[in-house]
Formats: sequence, structure tokens, C-alpha cells
Amino acid sequence: MWFIVRAWAALLSGVLLYGSVALADPTPAPAFSQAGVRAVRDLVSNFYNGDGKWRTCDRADCSTSNSDWGVDAATYALYIEWAQTHNSQIVRLMSQLAAASPRYGAPCQDGPCPNWSDTPAWDAVADMREFQILHDQRSLENAEAALAYVQQSHAFATGACSDIPYQRPPQDGSHVKSLETTANAVKADLLVYEATHNSVYLNAARNGYDAARRYYLDLELPLYTVHVTDDGQTCSQVSRRFFASVNGDMIWNGIELWRLTGEQHFFDEAIATARAVDDDLSDNRGVFANVQGENDVEEPLVEAMLDLAQHENRTFARNWVIRNATAALSARSGDGSFSRFFDGPAQRTTSIWETNGGVALEIAAAAIAPDVPAVAIDAWDPSRDASVTITSLPATITVDGSGVALVGTMSPLCEHGHVRVLIDGVETVDQTGLWQNPSMPSGPSVLFAWRWSEAGHHTITLEPGDEGAATPNALSLESYVKTK
Repeated sequence: MWFIVRAWAALLSGVLLYGSVALADPTPAPAFSQAGVRAVRDLVSNFYNGDGKWRTCDRADCSTSNSDWGVDAATYALYIEWAQTHNSQIVRLMSQLAAASPRYGAPCQDGPCPNWSDTPAWDAVADMREFQILHDQRSLENAEAALAYVQQSHAFATGACSDIPYQRPPQDGSHVKSLETTANAVKADLLVYEATHNSVYLNAARNGYDAARRYYLDLELPLYTVHVTDDGQTCSQVSRRFFASVNGDMIWNGIELWRLTGEQHFFDEAIATARAVDDDLSDNRGVFANVQGENDVEEPLVEAMLDLAQHENRTFARNWVIRNATAALSARSGDGSFSRFFDGPAQRTTSIWETNGGVALEIAAAAIAPDVPAVAIDAWDPSRDASVTITSLPATITVDGSGVALVGTMSPLCEHGHVRVLIDGVETVDQTGLWQNPSMPSGPSVLFAWRWSEAGHHTITLEPGDEGAATPNALSLESYVKTK
């Protein structure tokens, strides 16, 4: 059955969905210098528990952690703030975070293993960011132990393409290999090499980078998919899942390898990926559209674009940062937390996986354009909400306006249903579509957002991307529409 939503009905339920706190701040900072200060303040106020751990969402009762990608990305954001300002408060926070950082034991040689391979890779980067600020030996040793856990383990380095690790040992029944492991391990290797000048780490970084390009680089675009499946006989890309995190890491890795080795191809490859992010992963207003799972962190991409803008004088990267930082002001809730979609509406509850990208953007814009006005434009208008229940596919949503956001709650299928998204009949370049994750906050979340440069008549088509999405109750959506 096809569901048609006429999105010009102004219904009350959409307003109640977000509440007044979801509106853009009515008194935004007059310049990005102040927007950056506020972003850091709100990150700490909403997510830091005061004892070396981050909350996983912006509520006081959320769980806390100091390990893995969501909370590590918040630590990364603090680092880029410190790199710009050398704020003594960041030193204090980093000292507390470093004291609570995990120390990995001996590499896991046989599955099952206590940690997936990407977790210590994320943590190693966080350890090195702490080391760069604190210069404490413990953080460096933590990073080296985390890298050893991944890179010296026989449990992960197996299969048909054994030069990229499994995310979980195949004994666990998983065939997935993730660039989240390899890209972060390369980044951590480079950071450790810069601290120790031990060539083992530079060689490991080069090998990991080459393997990432061999297996994860898209066949047509200079972008990296995040997953490869390895059944022990053959390795196959899961096509066009262009996570912000891994593409940002690979841009940064290429630039850093070029600086360390002088080999031009690293620089050229990084620039090609950065330009493809700008050209192919944006909505019609040129704003990055993160059509990934809710738990894809965006800070590494922002960090890479800032590096290109600030240290390599790349105008396109500078424009990308400012354009996205401006758009993200409309995705900021009343408490200062950011939605994952920079060109989308705010949420009542936001996870730490989502907010780190917007925080990093405001810090980056403050660094390269401190005097540029930081004023939210074209904020989402709750008076133009439309509400409908969509639980089965295929489905079509028609809108008359300049933007659409699909809002819903996590379905019982969660990660077991991939929903394709077509805009005016054309599938998004990143084909992840709607992909729900258990890290999503309870209650309504923005699952997809898209804007056009001007108002018009548009169609969003949702189609099942696998058998899971073809079953009843594959998703639970309402539409939320903004028009000029």
C-alpha cells in the first residue's frame, strides 16, 4: 500500500512533538566567536558528568561512559577547541577524562573478545588528543595499548582480506569489517608516531591507509564506504554507506601522511575525498546531509575540513565549514544540543553521537571566521507541521515547500531494516537511507532531513532496501515540513 502525505496541513501534533524548546535560539550569538564559546559551554553543561565521563544524551538520567565513538567524539571536539584557544578549562576537563580512560590488556587472540576492534581504535585517538594537551605518559601508554589490542590480535586479522580487521571476530557469527577500525587506527598511529618518532607506527599507518583504499574506496566516487563483508572466501563492499566519520578520518589521514612523507598522492587523494563530500553528500542548499545511522559521528569530518581550511588555505573547505555552521544553528535546541542533520530541525532529546558534529562546526567556524555573523536563517516553522503514521513500505510523501524532515521513533526492527530514500525519484548518493540504531534517544528523532534552495513541489519516496524493511512495522514515521 502506498501512503500519500499532503504536507500543507498545519496539524498540532507536530508542534507537541518538539515543544517550544526545539525552536532555534531567539537570540543567537552575533558572531561565530561567541557561537563557538557557547557550543563548548553547552556540550560540557549537557553531556559531561563532572567525573571524567560523558552522558550519552542530554538528560541527567542518561548512561555515562568514557569509551567508544560517541563520547570519544566529544573529547575530540574539546581538543579542537583547545588547539584554537589553549583554554585552561579544557586542560582541567582533559585531565579528568584522561584519568578515567580505559587501559587495554593483552591483544585478544581468540574470539569471543571483550571489545570490538573499532572501540580501542576510537579510544586510541582520544588518548592521543589527551596526550597532546597534557603531555602525560599514561595517555600515550593507553593509546599504544589500545592500538596493540587491535593490530596485534589474531582474532580480528583473518578472513579472505586479512589486512583489514573484522569489527567482531568471525567466531561471533559476524562477517562485517568496518573502516571505523582501520581509519581510526591509522589516525592514532600517526599521532603516536608524531609523539614517539617510532617508525613502526608510521609504517602501520601507511599499510592501514593503503588497505582502506583497496577495500573501502567506492568504485566510482572518491568516497569511502564504511563496511565490507568477509565470509572467509570473498570480500565485498556494502556499497555507498558514506559515514561522515570514516571519510573525515581518511581525509585527515591523507593530509597528515603527505606532511610526514612528502608524497603528493596522499594530498591529492585527501582533497578528492573532501571535494566529493562537498559536492555529493549535500542537500540542494549545499549543506551536508548525514543520511546515516543516528550513531555516525560527524566531528572527524568537521576536523578534517577545518584542517584544510586553516592550514592548507582551501577555500571550498572554509566555505563548507561556514555554510554548515550557519545551517546548524537552526538544528540547535533550547539547551544548545545539536541534531545530527545540520539542515534539519532540533530535537527534544539529543544523543552525544548526534550533537558532536554541530558543536565541532561552531568551534571550527569560530577559528576561521570569528567575526562572521552566526545567525540562524530559515528556521524550521512548527506551524507547517504535517503528521501521519507510516509503518509499512513502500511509501510516498509529497511536500509543497522548501524542506522536509522525517520524524519518528525507533521501530521494533531497529537495525534489521534498511529503508531507501529517493528525492524526486533520485536515490541519495549515500544509499544508507533510514537506518535506525539502539543508541537513538527514546522518543521522537529526526531520521531524515532535506532542504531545497527554494520552495516547490517535491516527492520523497521510501522503499525497502532489504527483507527486514519489507515487513510490517519496519519503521514509525511522522512528517515535519518547513516552507518559506
